[in-house]
Amino acid sequence: MSSSITPVFTADAAPPAGPYSQAVKANGLIFCSGNIPADKDGNLVSGTIEELTLTTSQDAVFTNIIAILKAANSDLSRVVKTTVFLDDMANFASMNSVYGKYFPTNKPARSCVAAKQLPKGVPIEIECIALEN
Repeated sequence: MSSSITPVFTADAAPPAGPYSQAVKANGLIFCSGNIPADKDGNLVSGTIEELTLTTSQDAVFTNIIAILKAANSDLSRVVKTTVFLDDMANFASMNSVYGKYFPTNKPARSCVAAKQLPKGVPIEIECIALEN
């Protein structure tokens, strides 16, 4: 069985900050790169951990993830695994209160780890793996 790897890009999400894809599709899976609180032009946004996780503006982490999954022919209901990186585990409960709203019934497997420093000095980054529709 031959496999193909297809990069995914959408102008509706923050562009990659380096030599990588927003996501790649391979054998029915979508691997989304880590998403930070940046708008679709790549500008960082500020706010509380809740505001940075929410999709209340074009600037937050889940806005980017939702746009990338849509471009890859998927959505949050198809996410099977996420990894959340926090620069401070004191933000765990705050992040969790918002995160849970995006997965009310489909609760993917998840890891949450503290990182000494995240790209561009942001406090949160989330990556995911999803099934293609």
